[in-house]
Amino acid sequence: MVKSAIEIWDTGIGIPRSELRAIFDEYHQVDNPARQRSQGLGLGLSIVKSLGELLGHPIRVRSLHGKGSVFSIEVPLTPSGVPSPPDRRARAADDESTQTAPRTGAILIVEDDREVREHLKLFLNEEGYQTSTAVDGHDALGLLARGTTRPDLVLADYNLPDGMNGVQVCQKLRQELDRQIPFIILTGDISTETLRDIALHDCVHLNKPVKLGDLTRAIEKLLAKPADPHVLPPRHSAEALSASGGARIIVVDDDDQVREAMRAVLEDDGRVVDTYASCEAFLKAFDPGKSACMLIDAYLPGMSGLELLEKLHDEGHRLPAIMITGNADVPMAVKAMKAGALDFIEKPIGREELITSIGRALELSQDSNKLQEVRESASAHLAGLTPRQREVMERVLAGQPSKNIAADLNISQRTVENHRASIMKRTGSKSLPALARLALLASGAEEEPSMAR
Repeated sequence: MVKSAIEIWDTGIGIPRSELRAIFDEYHQVDNPARQRSQGLGLGLSIVKSLGELLGHPIRVRSLHGKGSVFSIEVPLTPSGVPSPPDRRARAADDESTQTAPRTGAILIVEDDREVREHLKLFLNEEGYQTSTAVDGHDALGLLARGTTRPDLVLADYNLPDGMNGVQVCQKLRQELDRQIPFIILTGDISTETLRDIALHDCVHLNKPVKLGDLTRAIEKLLAKPADPHVLPPRHSAEALSASGGARIIVVDDDDQVREAMRAVLEDDGRVVDTYASCEAFLKAFDPGKSACMLIDAYLPGMSGLELLEKLHDEGHRLPAIMITGNADVPMAVKAMKAGALDFIEKPIGREELITSIGRALELSQDSNKLQEVRESASAHLAGLTPRQREVMERVLAGQPSKNIAADLNISQRTVENHRASIMKRTGSKSLPALARLALLASGAEEEPSMAR
């Protein structure tokens, strides 16, 4: 097939040879190191390149720095009188073995930055989605009220003007739509509070500026899931208590936002929840005669979560407990499980992780045979470790750096790292917290926790 090139020449400042590939990367701008929005976002060439590849028309560039640049696109040239060949997409449509399902779905974009909003709209439209846009939460709710849009997925910035952030917009829209619509939150804020807020409200978090490939993969995954039924209303107290084996869920956390977010998630799951801002407030209200499962923050003002667990354990109260720890705070997780916690979860806490951990803790606390099975399974996973590997594992889980372990055991730091890798592989652990959970269940040092009577 004969091809022709359509070229666009300019006599501008040109592009350095070292930048010729990078200019097609998302958000890359040669002369905008300060990333001033007035000079655009750096998405244009990335979108053009993606569309060219999709259509089978390569995009090329050559440039002389200080002289100018030439951008070209290759297209097939059909001689006069010869029928045009079917393009790539038409051929794929004729061949069922290579055909892929078109991207469909209505997406609402809630973003106050006009340039970001328009770039996202342009990109998603080209991907095949129907899009509508709003500048803030009130604008989005107005679109719903007027019947302008009925989105299958919402893409929202976290920091929005006019009184509602992205998560609050999510809650309002889900309430108005009466269903658990998929929600993607874009933000450059990676603070624990923000990530925790996003995770607890069952939203997907993507960092800003978002990579377009990551965005499309997240959208495809969320829209591929079966549609959720209408959000179930919280059960009445008696029904919820029956469903959880008569156990209330007690949340002890000094962060008002986190405490209420966990209450909302657990009540939506049909649980009866009591919340306390401190260990002292919990102890004042504590009734040993009532069955309960505790979710407790490790670090609290006054009495810490760990101190509360130790106090309850010493006094003979065996409430199933889940310790909330900092991200990758393995030493605290180890201390918590040695003090009687059945499990631990790390911040930021995800909705599914929270619900799963509660269910697992209640199951293990109510079924001693099940707990014994879990412990035996954990022991089997550790059975293949050598005495040296067990020694290294204990020190790693205690939070000791590799160089300190090497000095204490009179071995090289590389040997310590090799032992760590072998331990993770042999036990099937994907992370240090997972290894900690496995090791402590295997130890069986504590008495079997049971529901407080």
